[in-house]
Amino acid sequence: MFKKGDPIQAILKVLEKIRGSYALGMMFVDHPETLYAIRHDSPLLIGLGEEENFIASDMTALLKYTKRYMLLEHDEIAIVTRNDVVVLNKDKEVLTKTINVADWDEQTAEKEGYPHFMLKEIHEQPAAFLKTLNPRLQGDLFDFTGEKIPHGFFNNVSKIHVVACGTAMHAGMLGKYYFEKFARISVDVDVASEFRYRDPLLLPNELVLIISQSGETADSLAALRLAKSKGIKTMAIVNVVGSSIAREADIVLMTHAGLEIAVASTKAYFVQSALLAALSLYAAQYKETLTLDEVKANVKTLLNVAQHIQPMIDKKDEVQHHASLFMNARSLFFIGRGLDYHVALESSLKLKEISYVHSEAYPAGELKHGTISLITDDVPVIAIATVDSIVEKTISNIKEVKARKAKVLVIKKENTPLSEDVYDEVLNLPTLEDWVMPFVSIIITQLFAYYTAVLRGCDVDKPRNLAKSVTVE
Repeated sequence: MFKKGDPIQAILKVLEKIRGSYALGMMFVDHPETLYAIRHDSPLLIGLGEEENFIASDMTALLKYTKRYMLLEHDEIAIVTRNDVVVLNKDKEVLTKTINVADWDEQTAEKEGYPHFMLKEIHEQPAAFLKTLNPRLQGDLFDFTGEKIPHGFFNNVSKIHVVACGTAMHAGMLGKYYFEKFARISVDVDVASEFRYRDPLLLPNELVLIISQSGETADSLAALRLAKSKGIKTMAIVNVVGSSIAREADIVLMTHAGLEIAVASTKAYFVQSALLAALSLYAAQYKETLTLDEVKANVKTLLNVAQHIQPMIDKKDEVQHHASLFMNARSLFFIGRGLDYHVALESSLKLKEISYVHSEAYPAGELKHGTISLITDDVPVIAIATVDSIVEKTISNIKEVKARKAKVLVIKKENTPLSEDVYDEVLNLPTLEDWVMPFVSIIITQLFAYYTAVLRGCDVDKPRNLAKSVTVE
């Protein structure tokens, strides 16, 4: 009804009727060799090839054809033909666009002999960990001045609001622990879809920290814009250069996880957590909440994790054996205290999203406040018990579920004594400082989720009803 000769005019008239977020590709029967593209909030980019051009929502779809691309801003219209791309604003003025080159290549989008991308990406975590931390390392301290975070930046931050979704939010929970422990800064962690609708109290000198693997998560992007509209300083941790969140945040910290294709995020969570730990130590150094020697010792402890990642991955046969013993459970619980509970949340999410086993994570100390009524001989429990300061209390909770005849797998430090009547299966981890134990325990539970899904015959990389990037509300 709007098409009367000029496709651009027709598109502009249609857009007057549209509300919400969208990324649209259009063709007209009388212009069969031309694609028209426009976006608002949802991601869309233009791939530039040799005598061929493309539109896509994600660079991974284009790597087979090209590494060159343009980013469309909101409400810009792209006219794409085989040999040319013209970008207009809503006033039909021609715009000059920057051509970007992706630092990923087609090989990274291949499985390279692994049966699934998820397993490949678990194996890539040792390299991703170092790629994320090493560029920020100056001698035996971390330095973020090259990323617009001056030495005294956190001295004037009275509170941090971490806002994220799903796995990124679980990384944020580790970040809360690190910032409060080392830098003594109060931190709230919010689900982005709740944060933006509850009229959050945001005060001057507070910081909103958005975490998103894709940089396009719709609720997280909206939360970022809400904070900016209130004049609050924003920081983002993302993995995709040029993503919407990366372009709009005041300060951007790039993780270097590389391309992640499996829907279930593994290495992105790993490096987000590592970057948050490093950032908290940087804050502690200049707030002087730790002595310089204490900061250096903690930096060394974090970097030391690198030598323990591959040995955890090498436990995959042992983990697969444990997964085979639990794979038929209809429902399963993860329990833990403190940092172990944060890991339990991410572990439970990984299991449920790819294996379809109903799984819940609970603070071990909360079991008697209702949840223990669900524990029976056919509801197994995975107990994560790696925090020395509270491990005795966790073991007490493990005994409680064992007394209800639950089948129990305990994940613990190798030097933690545990009588055989308390567990059915046990998986030992290296004895590291409590605060870095999540980096080794999460690898075990990632593998547990992976092998459970494989043994149940699930589509590991593309679980039902899920997408890699959630770009709609």
